[in-house]
Amino acid sequence: MNDMNGANGTHNGTAHNVIVVGSGPTGLLLAGDLAAAGVPVTLVERRPHQISNLSRAFVVHARTLEQLDARPSPTTALDGRPAGAPLPRSLADEIEGRGQQLDRLRLFGHLTVDLSGLPSRFNHLLVVPQYEVEKALERRAVEAGVTFSYETEVTGLVQGADGVTLQVRHLQEGGGAGELSAAYVVGTDGMRSSVREALGLPFPGKSVIRSVVLADVKLAEQPENLLTVNAVGDAFAFIAPFGDGYYRVIAWNRAHDVPDTDPLDLDEVRATAKLALGRDYGMHEARWMSRFHSDERQAPAYRVGRVLLAGDAAHVHTPAGGQGMNTGLQDAANLGWKLAAVLNGRAAEALLDTYEAERHPVGRAVLRSSGGIVRMAMANRPWTLAARAALTTLLGRVRPARDRAVGQITGIDFSYPAPKGSHALVGKRIPDVRLEGGTRLYEALRAGEFVLILPQGETLKSETVRVAHWAGTRRTALLVRPDGYGAWARDSVPEGGVKSTDVPWEFAGYSLR
Repeated sequence: MNDMNGANGTHNGTAHNVIVVGSGPTGLLLAGDLAAAGVPVTLVERRPHQISNLSRAFVVHARTLEQLDARPSPTTALDGRPAGAPLPRSLADEIEGRGQQLDRLRLFGHLTVDLSGLPSRFNHLLVVPQYEVEKALERRAVEAGVTFSYETEVTGLVQGADGVTLQVRHLQEGGGAGELSAAYVVGTDGMRSSVREALGLPFPGKSVIRSVVLADVKLAEQPENLLTVNAVGDAFAFIAPFGDGYYRVIAWNRAHDVPDTDPLDLDEVRATAKLALGRDYGMHEARWMSRFHSDERQAPAYRVGRVLLAGDAAHVHTPAGGQGMNTGLQDAANLGWKLAAVLNGRAAEALLDTYEAERHPVGRAVLRSSGGIVRMAMANRPWTLAARAALTTLLGRVRPARDRAVGQITGIDFSYPAPKGSHALVGKRIPDVRLEGGTRLYEALRAGEFVLILPQGETLKSETVRVAHWAGTRRTALLVRPDGYGAWARDSVPEGGVKSTDVPWEFAGYSLR
């Protein structure tokens, strides 16, 4: 692994194209995307190098899995894989092999949500520890050539017309103060982001609930449903399997509101689960437990000049719906190709403005949806309990309402603003359509390029756009962005076929030529 903090010094004043601050899932995906696109990138992390065995996030949703499917798996062998065994074809394939797929959820006693009809190759949610996601993303980043600078703390920053200078403190023995320079800096360094603080950006919001407890435990009895959620009175509990014999438990007792620093033992987790679920399923052998408070916050801007924010540095949500890590990974998928295009001379800097324009509304929507789930769980007055019962009944009986809610939580319903008069597919998530030759769209997207899908028999020469053909008789011409969203479309190909002049080679400041 490359490490800037070697025996030869700290590289003060060295110019990098991009510095990503924070080596969680968002930072690792973004850095890997940039390096894969040929952009020199350094990933700065305050902690020593290690993949934590703490499973903070634990759900990967359909849209995130689609984004990971658009990225090839690193060629380095997986932990424990026999020599010579075939490697997964994508990051999604690799991570799916490490978790438990769930296609049916049971919520609040009587609402069953069936994900098997989700219009995605990944018609389920994946329960997998965050550290397994990080392992895969780190392997890819290392293989792509990302430079890592561990035990390096950001203490300030200064922007200029052509770049950003970070003031840092090297925390390893013999280290000290220094500077790192880059054309752009991206803060992916979590809720207490030093990058956001150095920008002077506020982080408005509030703590929603305190003393939420998390535990990864074994169970003597398997729950009737693979994913169990319920709330009774002042107690709420959630149980989901990791697939390795352990279960994630999230529990909260309104009547036991204590500071995060108070000790936590398994007896407390059992007692809260029993209040909410009627039983504790014989919880034992906890490998990890933690107490935390849950905030809802969002930065007012995701871009300030040459500094950008993504993931928890830009937005934090309650754990309800498991959307936090997913939203950050999708931030990275949106930003990576745009930064690479600007730095590789393919786009004007104005393209970076579309990152905030597209992702800030999504972050706001996730705050609303995750907050709504928590407030349903917190309901304890007659009118709030009645509202929860009415909503769960509506979702159970009215399929469009249920599909809309599921689409928001899984991320497949989010779309981006499109210019007035655009085709209906512009800005929309494009499903993993079948292409001629038995391939799929998200396989074609693994090259990190725009993909132009044409009817069979049509040709268009291009050195900068990957040209593919529909598997069937569809006559639509569709240009798909590297992150899987529509950039341009035409319902029918004119007589004489698609000409170079038909395609808008300039897209939001991006030159496709």
